[in-house]
Amino acid sequence: MTTATAPAAPPASGLHAGTPRRGLASRIVDRVGSGAIQFIMVLLGLFWLVPTLGLLVVSMRSVEVNNAEGWWTVFTKPAELTLQNYASLLSSGFTSSFWNTVAITVPTTILVIGIAAMAGYAFAWMDFPGRDTLFLVVIGLLIVPIQIALIPIASLYGNMGIFGTIPGVVLFHVAFGLPFAIFLLRNFFVGIPSSLLEAARMDGASEWKIFATVVFPLGKPAIASLGIFQFLWVWNDMLIALVFADAGNQPMTKALQSQMRQFGSNVDILSSGAFLSLIIPLVLFFAFQRYFVQGMMAGSVK
Repeated sequence: MTTATAPAAPPASGLHAGTPRRGLASRIVDRVGSGAIQFIMVLLGLFWLVPTLGLLVVSMRSVEVNNAEGWWTVFTKPAELTLQNYASLLSSGFTSSFWNTVAITVPTTILVIGIAAMAGYAFAWMDFPGRDTLFLVVIGLLIVPIQIALIPIASLYGNMGIFGTIPGVVLFHVAFGLPFAIFLLRNFFVGIPSSLLEAARMDGASEWKIFATVVFPLGKPAIASLGIFQFLWVWNDMLIALVFADAGNQPMTKALQSQMRQFGSNVDILSSGAFLSLIIPLVLFFAFQRYFVQGMMAGSVK
């Protein structure tokens, strides 16, 4: 006894229902292959590093050689490289400007992260009168331009006796860095599962202990990303340094600007100083790039 089998369905001439249609870019990637795409990305990365390489070469050659030929000739004349420019830069008092930059940037970054993390937790998971209104005020401060506060705060600093000092520069950076930091960390902390916090409260943990042992460790990716951005903003700032830092407390950006004003085309000093100011942010970024990538991707997976 034979059983009839249903005739096979004819092949579909089009796409199956529910199957997402692939775009042109995805089809090109499949045809070319991931290896070729990676090779292209490496080439693009090297292309973006060309200006940095040129800056390094210029900083390690004499003024006469830089004026006579382009930096790319170093590949045929490597003997032209020297560290004399860096020795002259360090002997000119640039070292004190470097430490002034560190004394401004490190405390600012720590204070912004610490205050913003606690405020972000309070706005996300603590109920208190006026919480939403106060958070709207914080968001509103994001649109306040720094320029309109320079003269009033300079007058206030003069009355307090901290104008031209490093603490004055730090306080200014902290005040204008907190609104964005609080906004960023609050939005990240809101995505933490409430069951974790409720379990900690059932175990008798205080709000401070919950923040220190649950929220802060889970927020490391966002905190690391914020720390990198805040560090770079303050490290590369020149406007606030020009207004609020005197000659004895000037950071590297102001020191380089004064070198340009005094010597005009002193490219050897400017290039070596610019490259030294570039090293620390690069080291910081590569040291925390894993947390930086996690923080940038965190919002897309929640």
